[in-house]
Amino acid sequence: MTKIITDKKQVEEVLNRGVEIIYPNKESLEKLLMSGKRIKLYCGFDPSAKSLHIGNAIGLNKLAQFQELGHEVVFLIGDFTGMIGDPTDKAATRKKLTRKEVLKNAKSYKDQASGYLKFDGDNPVKVMHNSEWHDKLTFKDLIEVSSNFTVQQMLQRDMFQKRIKDAKPIHLHEFLYPLAQGYDSVVMDVDLEVGGNDQMFNMMAGRDLMKAIKKKEKFVLTLKLLADDAGKKMGKSEGNAVFLDHVPENMYGAVMSWADSLIGVAFELCTKVPMSKVKEIYQQLKDEKVNPRDLKMKLAFEIVKINSGEKAAQKAQDYFVKTVQKKEAPDTITNYQLSITNIKLIELLAETGLAKSKGEARRLIKQNGIKIDGKVVGDVDMDVEINKKGVLLQRGKRKFLRIINS
Repeated sequence: MTKIITDKKQVEEVLNRGVEIIYPNKESLEKLLMSGKRIKLYCGFDPSAKSLHIGNAIGLNKLAQFQELGHEVVFLIGDFTGMIGDPTDKAATRKKLTRKEVLKNAKSYKDQASGYLKFDGDNPVKVMHNSEWHDKLTFKDLIEVSSNFTVQQMLQRDMFQKRIKDAKPIHLHEFLYPLAQGYDSVVMDVDLEVGGNDQMFNMMAGRDLMKAIKKKEKFVLTLKLLADDAGKKMGKSEGNAVFLDHVPENMYGAVMSWADSLIGVAFELCTKVPMSKVKEIYQQLKDEKVNPRDLKMKLAFEIVKINSGEKAAQKAQDYFVKTVQKKEAPDTITNYQLSITNIKLIELLAETGLAKSKGEARRLIKQNGIKIDGKVVGDVDMDVEINKKGVLLQRGKRKFLRIINS
């Protein structure tokens, strides 16, 4: 039988670290956890992309904390809700996905989450798919579930109000998304749902359904979002996501590109560093003598370590120091062979894949983003001479390719 940890300090950290708000209130949930009762909780992940990202890691981290206390954790893959598309924070209707697409996207989700959660041992996390019950719902069932909500409730959502103001359509299936997510709580009979604060409406819909159908209280715990100075959250919808299947060097480099203002909150939300140490980091960020770059390197190391292990994190850090800080070429560079000895730089960038198109190649050159043998080139009409020794082509700080005449 799984041992439930009721150490007050540990419980308080779980209820405070990265937490925005708890419904109905923190005191009630703390009392439940301190009672020694084993609760059931979950967080859902819609497979709208082939990889989880660092924003998802915030929820994974919180689930892991509850797992360490001994509670029953469900990692829910929204293979049904993922086909609908969550309208949260969306100014336009999302593209609907097929079952085949969402299952393909979710194929490696468990592996990606395994850096945070334990899927074996004495208290393994359970993986579930919400298609297991949603596929069985009849139209009669849908009418019954939807009778617990009003149109006015749905229209209160900020993004729907904005669409009405902008004369943009709101499709009926988008109204049904909160019902579908809420019904997950009913079927799994959970005590708690965890999610980002942008998911509050959907999670509260589940709370309403639990009261109406199960006559049971469901706690809702919302988490802070990892957002930049402008308030833009880090995620796939915003185009700034750090995906958990990134190779270690790319993940490390991506974290190093974050704004300094993200360092403290990222340590709190995305790592397993003890909160006592995180508080020290918050203080160090206020000290003008401390270089934020050094703290950011520790952050990048910790994030890569969780996802790929300590050796990979050290290797990624060494690679970053060598190629970015010291501006040296990496020890191992991929060779690309060409049978010609002369080619336009724009054509070469497109040919090798360092640019997606000739148009992008032109922009990169104009922005001083391309180097040949370590020197920035700015001539969009430049011809590149290729010999058997090779030419070292570099895009940005981390992409290298040696072009060799075959």
